[in-house]
Amino acid sequence: MDAFIKEFPERFIQVGIAEANMMGIAAGLTIGGKIPYTGTFANFSTGRVYDQIRQSIAYSGKNVKICASHAGLTLGEDGATHQILEDIGLMRMLPGMTVIVPCDYNQTKAATLAIADYEGPVYLRFGRPKVANFTADNQPFEIGKAQLLAVGSDISIFATGHMVWNAIEAARLLAAEGISAEVINIHTIKPLDEKAVIQSVAKTGCAVTAEEHQIFGGLGDLIAGVLARHQPVPMEMVAVNDSFGESGKPEELLVKYGIDTPHLVAAAKKQSAGRSKSKCC
Repeated sequence: MDAFIKEFPERFIQVGIAEANMMGIAAGLTIGGKIPYTGTFANFSTGRVYDQIRQSIAYSGKNVKICASHAGLTLGEDGATHQILEDIGLMRMLPGMTVIVPCDYNQTKAATLAIADYEGPVYLRFGRPKVANFTADNQPFEIGKAQLLAVGSDISIFATGHMVWNAIEAARLLAAEGISAEVINIHTIKPLDEKAVIQSVAKTGCAVTAEEHQIFGGLGDLIAGVLARHQPVPMEMVAVNDSFGESGKPEELLVKYGIDTPHLVAAAKKQSAGRSKSKCC
């Protein structure tokens, strides 16, 4: 935030370690026509201040943009107390709350600009480490519109946040084994692009979801609900399995908790193999 503070010191409010108060101030600023962006770690942007968000922002329909950094296991060495893995579930359950999880620097920048023009509360989630920056510069960002990154015919991979790059890598490895994976970036968790999800699995017949979040309440649960209602197919969820995180290097934590690229490849191969068997038998 240093560049913003230097250029617009009169528009920056430092609230200290008082995140609940920050949400109240943000809600109040909207009454005066401001578009406040709050900023702190994802754990302190959601879990610590959930009551304030529910009552003062979501229930009241305030035009606050909750920008949450350092989400998920890749926060790394700070450990379980800071590595929130429940925030997507918490925020998407709030009526009227838009939930966005961009995949890289370019898309985060585009989303940050796009939400200024959107009227209503928004939760924007991003991470700590440097990750591949692979989407287009100066890209348009359309809230609620999934992004097709690779066309495939054997399995649909729906990923969000940092896991999108893992999904792209997984698709390359699967292609080497003759498995054609369709990769879709679900950068907007809510509202979900249900049409894109249904169209993809109607073609491939099976799905895998990938997220840096608990297996409960996140992208996997959301996709499963859509498929159960409209296009039932076998699916696998690559996510943290009902566990808190721990202190460690981000890449090592992804391996230990089963959400790295090899685990995603294994999940995709399991589902595509089951699909092939059902077709031939």
